[in-house]
Amino acid sequence: MKTLHLYLTRQVIASLLMSMAVFTFVLLLGNVLKEILTWLLNRQATIGLVVEAIGLLVPFVWVFAVPMAMLTSVLLVFGRFSAEQEYTAIRASGISLLSVITPVLLLSLLLCVISAFVNLEISPRCRAAYVNIRFRLVAALSASLLPDGHYVKDYPGYIFYVGQNENGNLQDVMVLRLEYETNVTTTVLAPRGKIVRDEPNQQIILELYDAKSATIQNGRVLPAFASYTLLPFNMAPSAKEQKPRLRDMTFTQLQEELDDLENRFRWALSRPNVGDEKRALEEQRDKLISPIRVQLHRQMAFSFACFGFTLIGIPLGIRVHRRETNVGIAIALALVLVYYSFVVLGQALATRPEWSPHLIVWLPNFIFQIVGAALLWRANRGV
Repeated sequence: MKTLHLYLTRQVIASLLMSMAVFTFVLLLGNVLKEILTWLLNRQATIGLVVEAIGLLVPFVWVFAVPMAMLTSVLLVFGRFSAEQEYTAIRASGISLLSVITPVLLLSLLLCVISAFVNLEISPRCRAAYVNIRFRLVAALSASLLPDGHYVKDYPGYIFYVGQNENGNLQDVMVLRLEYETNVTTTVLAPRGKIVRDEPNQQIILELYDAKSATIQNGRVLPAFASYTLLPFNMAPSAKEQKPRLRDMTFTQLQEELDDLENRFRWALSRPNVGDEKRALEEQRDKLISPIRVQLHRQMAFSFACFGFTLIGIPLGIRVHRRETNVGIAIALALVLVYYSFVVLGQALATRPEWSPHLIVWLPNFIFQIVGAALLWRANRGV
């Protein structure tokens, strides 16, 4: 029995590693072609920075690649196990299927633990770091968006003029602030300036030194002088909002966000409110909290995908009775499509708390585990 366990475990692990490499490459390819390759071709990033960006994306795609790889590996291994009559041989020897697959089930539980660590902590942090790299590249590029001797009118509410721009160090800066995109309300002149990045707040700030300004207010001109002034504005609208998106938050950050919102609404609801006002507050609270709760449950539900895929993959591989790799991959992709369709549905209903979308993301785990356990029981009995 020990030899059989080692044989199956080695086969599953070898197929798992190969499948993970394939799925990781395929999932990374979309991001690489979409953004990273563009940075390289536009000479915005060095080779080292490109390698760093790809490395940060690997844990993010592993969230999806690990369950898919585990499903593919058990389908391939147990498909060959059945096609080559090895399954028939162990049944003839009086060995039950459940005793044979115990190490594989334990391996799937170990992958669930690893997936939980990656899903809840590593992947969000790496994704946030990747977004910061993207922001730095956009911010660095923004220095060239104020060219020498040109009036720049690309940013709503402002007109910029720079006499000289050397890698973000500016000379002879003029800023015109507009009202209704036509009327100049404030004129700022500065002999020196600098473009800096505020990465924690995801902003780009224009620093001006010895700036003189004139503001038109109620028909009067109000002059002012400042030896140092900051002018934050949205020079890089694609750099994303100040707070990280929910998908880029760790489990702890999501929990803190949820607790903060609940505490705020708890204080508002504790006041004496009219019935309609209280119901409106409760509806607003539920709509704001629901997306956070969906993301929390999504991260946790993904962690158990490996176990459900293993339970359903083993009996399906035996029943399909095929050794061809393409058949196993086709079945795996079909099952993955079914699984993630529930997740997509839950996320689509994230702002509809009445549908309990945070529970919908758990449905594929329950379905796959129940169906897989039933199929395993039938296979073990030879039905």
